[in-house]
Amino acid sequence: MKQILFDLDGTLLPMDMDAFIKAYFGELAMFMAPYGFQPEPLIDAMWTGTAAMVKNDGTCTNEERFWSVFEQKTGHQRTEEEPHFIEFYSTVFEKARSATGVNPIFHRVLRDLKEAGCQPILATNPLFPKIATYRRIRWAGLEPEDFQAITTYETSCTCKPNPDYYREICRNLNLDPAECIMIGNDVEEDAAALETGMQVYLVTDCLINRKERDLSMIPHGNSESLETFLKSLSI
Repeated sequence: MKQILFDLDGTLLPMDMDAFIKAYFGELAMFMAPYGFQPEPLIDAMWTGTAAMVKNDGTCTNEERFWSVFEQKTGHQRTEEEPHFIEFYSTVFEKARSATGVNPIFHRVLRDLKEAGCQPILATNPLFPKIATYRRIRWAGLEPEDFQAITTYETSCTCKPNPDYYREICRNLNLDPAECIMIGNDVEEDAAALETGMQVYLVTDCLINRKERDLSMIPHGNSESLETFLKSLSI
């Protein structure tokens, strides 16, 4: 049986990434202002922390990596600021939903996979805490319970596009990469799974191909084509 891994942002959750980042960071900057953060240094610290997670070498969780860098950049302590971030993701973060949409095709796709006995994995880049990841899942009209596993920054020690991110998933869930298919929309991040022996299908509805890579050797198509592709497999 094939194991299906799905990306979230831009795949299961259609979005304009630039609009999402603008809304997300804009709201975060306003929310954190009363706690002594100026917008530009805060956003710079967020990006620096994100870059540190992307380069994480597996020696600690992405959560630990982020907060270590954030503390160094801002001089603010995690013990003081993390409750504010949790409050933000629980409330104001919802406003960033305006940059996203819902694709009902994926509701059918997940339903059909589960009926076939395959419970998918949500292989979203683990740059967000669990609370923010679960909220974005629900923006897509889905539920965390739709997946047997979900990668978040609390439990992951690597990130896309590092192929070790996919190896980490397989190691934790005792999966054979050769029996897995990664479905995503970012050529650099999601096609990195090819290096582990996984198959890859790129959904082109919100395709990100920063380096204009030739996709002729990688199965790809819109969400309707994906649905047809999955039905053709022996799941």
